[in-house]
Amino acid sequence: MMERILTYQIPPSDDGQTILQFLKKNGYTHPALVLLKQTPEGILLNGRWAYVQETLSFGDTLTIRISEPPKETSIVPCALPLTIVYEDEDLLVVDKPAHMPVHPSIRHYENTLANAVAAYCASRNQPFPFRCLNRLDRDTTGLTVIAKHLLSAGILGKQAAEHRIVRTYLAICQGKLPPNGCIDAPIARAADSVVERCVDFSSGAAAVTHYERLEYCSAKDLSLASLRLETGRTHQIRVHMKYIGYPIIGDFLYNPDFRDIGRQALHSSSIEFLHPVTHEKKHFHAQLPPDMKRLFPSF
Repeated sequence: MMERILTYQIPPSDDGQTILQFLKKNGYTHPALVLLKQTPEGILLNGRWAYVQETLSFGDTLTIRISEPPKETSIVPCALPLTIVYEDEDLLVVDKPAHMPVHPSIRHYENTLANAVAAYCASRNQPFPFRCLNRLDRDTTGLTVIAKHLLSAGILGKQAAEHRIVRTYLAICQGKLPPNGCIDAPIARAADSVVERCVDFSSGAAAVTHYERLEYCSAKDLSLASLRLETGRTHQIRVHMKYIGYPIIGDFLYNPDFRDIGRQALHSSSIEFLHPVTHEKKHFHAQLPPDMKRLFPSF
């Protein structure tokens, strides 16, 4: 059973609000509110079980109990490498290695990030609700955020939908990339593929990527680029870099050039967001993995 207890002291600014208004103001989504209503003593006002329409007063103590029963899952715990960058009661930030899918599939049943997190939770006798907020491609390395309960998942999911989670990637591209720029080009599924995407100005979804060249290696004609996303379309960076003529090396779909690296040279290097419970600004960074650093050792 996953259980998280949160306590709020009602400030003067929230005097006269209902419990429902207060919770919504603090990011509680509809699924979280439904769960609270279904949980015995899920909402306590000054120590007694309360309804969401009750009015709050300055100085009141509001106690919230998020209690999620264990759910059946087919994800098998597997002891795989797991680099934890940050962890608290509400979320987990990990640095995902290359060649590791995020979720299990028919071809990848026991070698995913979900399997690794399941094993980690089992070793600590913790519940395992796997809610990954920023899914990375199998061969993309770097930071990904996992919510530990329904409330943190809902709040972080809303931040992502409103583009308030700032994600920065590092990529190695073919050619000498211009010093900086912005790619504003909609992306759609390619007509002849269920996997591949392409720029499509007639039916694509809006996609915006900002880039900056950090270094250039003239010997190999490669650029190390920093890329920041405004949107989160499937394969967005990979498609956009190919579209402007500087494809990412080692990309089996869009630039299958494996002379310098054995996978797409793309790394989720930093992520910034507001903590879903404390509302503190959080910023995490992951160093370049060895296969990319080998090509730009000074970075």
